[in-house]
Amino acid sequence: MTLGTAVSVAVALLATAASVAPADAFAATAKTHQAARKAASTSSAKKKTEKAASAKSANVASADAPKASRKRATLGSNVHGHRGAVRKVAFQPRRPTVGQAFGLHDTPDALALRSSVAYVVDQNTGEPLFDKNSLAVVPIASISKLMTAMVVLDSKSPMTDQLEVTDEDRDYEKGTGSRLSVGSVLSREDMLHIALMASENRAAAALSRYYPGGRPAFIAAMNAKAKSLGMNDTHFENSTGLSSSNVSSARDLVKMVNAAYQYPMIRQFSTDRTYDVNTGKRNLVYNSTNALIRGNGSWDIGLQKTGFINEAGECLVMQATIHGRPMVMVLLDSFGKYSRFADAARLRNWLDAGGGERLTAANTANGGT
Repeated sequence: MTLGTAVSVAVALLATAASVAPADAFAATAKTHQAARKAASTSSAKKKTEKAASAKSANVASADAPKASRKRATLGSNVHGHRGAVRKVAFQPRRPTVGQAFGLHDTPDALALRSSVAYVVDQNTGEPLFDKNSLAVVPIASISKLMTAMVVLDSKSPMTDQLEVTDEDRDYEKGTGSRLSVGSVLSREDMLHIALMASENRAAAALSRYYPGGRPAFIAAMNAKAKSLGMNDTHFENSTGLSSSNVSSARDLVKMVNAAYQYPMIRQFSTDRTYDVNTGKRNLVYNSTNALIRGNGSWDIGLQKTGFINEAGECLVMQATIHGRPMVMVLLDSFGKYSRFADAARLRNWLDAGGGERLTAANTANGGT
């Protein structure tokens, strides 16, 4: 299991390193254009006069040209005359997820899910009903915030304490933004609420910084809690999930969901549809990141958390009751903005239809993991 974690992290780091090449290519292109502009600026007066005459002739000719032709002539004039702002941008394709790098998406399943990892368990009996790559150790993104919430609540720190967002809570790893500006002040309860419901990263970061012993003690508590729950495939590097080194397996995440389900506040906050906060600067309205929560209410969801970073893909964990039967559902490394929610619907429809025989990765042609 430790080897699996190490390999997952190594792949994520390699993918990050690979993204440097397009930036280098862009830098080289920029230097080339800079040299060309410098050479052009030292041209002789005679050459400038000839260009001006040529441009004038082109403009006269373009008056009788079709509209599209005139547009192209104007564009050319802007490029060479430097009157328009024309930028060349290096195309940088999205890096593959860890699951894609490992080929997990090549694992077939009976429901044609777009998630490379899927695991459904009867919450009462622990019986697995659907299993696709449930042992794979992959990044889990903001699913990590369920562990963050448990550590906060286990600390018994007053929920009314006022926490201030500082520069230390900004995301310097992914460069993501936040609606919580530096200097915003919220209670610990409000920070926890929007971290769970709206996956607010600066709120999760502030919660870890205000932990007794500071952020290092908080991360240590997250990993200790995981170990106490028997989550042997799991490791945390931060409270937000923005690090690709926050990894776990679907089987471990079922244990985490079951543990988090024992906290009434986590159940309530994670399933709220909307919530208003006052930061001391302005009022903010936050909405759930889960489209199934925001939907028509056809789901009976008792706990949920979404997550996304490039290395993890689209992720979702839920506790939901289907036909009076409580289930824990884990979907990791899905591709497409709403694919994880569509996969959840496919699994529920399959369960609604009776579920058939238990579907596991071992039943697939490739054997599975």
